[in-house]
Amino acid sequence: MNEEKINKDLSGWLALSPLFVFLCLYLVTSVIVNDFYKVPITVAFLVSSCYAIAITRGLKLDQRIYQFSVGASNKNIMLMIWIFILAGAFAQSAKQMGAIDATVNLTLHILPDNLLLAGIFIAACFISLSIGTSVGTIVALTPVATGLAAKTGIDVPFMVAVVVGGSFFGDNLSFISDTTIASTKTQGCVMRDKFRVNSMVVVPAAIIVLGIYVVQGLSVTAIPSIQEIEWIKVIPYLIVLGTAVAGINVMIILLLGIISTAIIGIVTGSFGVFDCFAAMGNGITGMGELIIITLLAGGMLETIRFNGGINFIITKLTRHVHGKRGAELCIAALVSIANLCTANNTIAIITTGPIAKDIAKKFNLDRRKTASILDTFSCFIQGIIPYGAQMLMAAGVAGISPISIVGNLYYPFTMGTFALLAIIFRYPRKYS
Repeated sequence: MNEEKINKDLSGWLALSPLFVFLCLYLVTSVIVNDFYKVPITVAFLVSSCYAIAITRGLKLDQRIYQFSVGASNKNIMLMIWIFILAGAFAQSAKQMGAIDATVNLTLHILPDNLLLAGIFIAACFISLSIGTSVGTIVALTPVATGLAAKTGIDVPFMVAVVVGGSFFGDNLSFISDTTIASTKTQGCVMRDKFRVNSMVVVPAAIIVLGIYVVQGLSVTAIPSIQEIEWIKVIPYLIVLGTAVAGINVMIILLLGIISTAIIGIVTGSFGVFDCFAAMGNGITGMGELIIITLLAGGMLETIRFNGGINFIITKLTRHVHGKRGAELCIAALVSIANLCTANNTIAIITTGPIAKDIAKKFNLDRRKTASILDTFSCFIQGIIPYGAQMLMAAGVAGISPISIVGNLYYPFTMGTFALLAIIFRYPRKYS
């Protein structure tokens, strides 16, 4: 039985229901009991994944499991797992060697206490804009942000959220971001034109959030450091940040970080060869839950797609579109829902881009604005879902629940609000 026939065999809402099962079991239950640790996210994904396999029709059980495994073993999922493994090895070995403490002490020495929040946000915005990836930015800055939180008394989820928010500023705007490339290619417009429209919407949002961090930072005070800064131990993070800004592949960045940490740690006597191996092993093991979540999420979301859930919601949303404002809102809703179902903003744009182009043609929309809408709303959703790669990475490195980060994400929510207002009030007028 071919895939199209299988998709037609399953009703749309039923095809989407595994996502609802996950959201109800994890989010709703956690809110009701006011404890996001009562239901482990791994269990929520396991239950919803089993349910997704159970409701798939037209295939034998082993074929259903195979289809689920196709999603779990997707090349993007496998790439993320490699990054998680390397990030775990680097973070733990750097911590044991003393690189994080040295980098935190240096940051506290350079930046005034009241500018720490604003400084971390600006750094995240700059790095992500330079390298075009939120994941690479999170890998580079989260360990430092976590260390700063411990030194200043700032809540770790709040400090991590500053990094995550800033990382999506560049992911949304950078010329080399895969979301920018996907949105402009699918809409047939030039990157610089999309950047111009996009920046008019999100830069004001970033300025407002920066102002909030400046005000909130006025109450931040760090314990005076009497420790001498060990400059040599800062080198691994300088290498990581430098190669990140240079646009080097994130896996190469992490490998260079691991190698430099090991060499410096052994030379300075911070640990021996076998202690270094043990630290890397512990870091990799510590990423186990994150890897399991990623595999289960990939399989479940692929099953939803296979059963026709994404096609169903796209058809539903485009059925009753009237006027330019309605057409733009429809495009925003399309890419947002696709992102919820795929947990990958680039895939969401590629999935809905051709449909958005058809809608733009039918209602005479400016392609530069539709590209901006696709990119901005996909980054907004990707920036707030607790099962997205970025949130899982940040939570895994910081050792906290991804849900604890969501309520502190000032920039993604402000960006999404500004993007919605831009559609409602037909801004920028020239492109509307």
